[in-house]
Amino acid sequence: MQNICMKRSRLVLAFSFLAFTFLIFLPFPSLSQAAPVTLEEPMPDFTLPVYQGGEIKLSDLRGKNVMIIFARGYARPGAWCTICDYKYVELAELEKTTQLRKKYNLEILFVLPYDRDTVKAWLDALPGQIEKIRMTKNPPDPSKLDEKAKATMEGYRKVFPKDLTVPKGEVPVPIPILIDGDRKVSKALDLFRTEWGSKVDQNVPTTFIIDKNGIVRFKYFSQNTFDRPSYEYLMGILGCITVEK
Repeated sequence: MQNICMKRSRLVLAFSFLAFTFLIFLPFPSLSQAAPVTLEEPMPDFTLPVYQGGEIKLSDLRGKNVMIIFARGYARPGAWCTICDYKYVELAELEKTTQLRKKYNLEILFVLPYDRDTVKAWLDALPGQIEKIRMTKNPPDPSKLDEKAKATMEGYRKVFPKDLTVPKGEVPVPIPILIDGDRKVSKALDLFRTEWGSKVDQNVPTTFIIDKNGIVRFKYFSQNTFDRPSYEYLMGILGCITVEK
């Protein structure tokens, strides 16, 4: 984290105080002006319905840091992205145990490019998805596995290091899940794809961190489905932003 902060400090010092002050008072650009999202510039404004109820307008969150996670969703027809499932549950657990939002003056938004019924289907499938990960990592008798199954077990242990559980009927929803059913936001940010590793409606997994003044301070576009920044890394970025004057 110290190295990240040092790099961050050098980047911030590259801008004059006058320019930075000017950015603070810029309004959020409209989504129609969105191409592309640029570091150290205001994040385009948008409004989306929230699965848990109501809606969120990004500009209404000014004064807080905001982390926006655009999840992939489907990995192939009829199959959810296992990594997205794991990352969501991991984030929900971190919020529960460490109170990320309070610690970093943060709001977290988790966006899926589907309608409400499809998002509900995703949530309903979460317990089974997480249990599948657990069973693949920890089979009853690994000695009976063939070489392919052993390789899968080892791969899962590397990609999914934490043992997470989601009891049926207790799906965690502490984080606002935004419904981008018409893909207006996902398409405007050039994240939506009908083919990305497979032919299915999905987003390229992407993370944005926006500071309390609405300025984009970090963005990460995955090159493949395994390419995701760890939450430890993201918390390092947030820690640097939070301590800045």
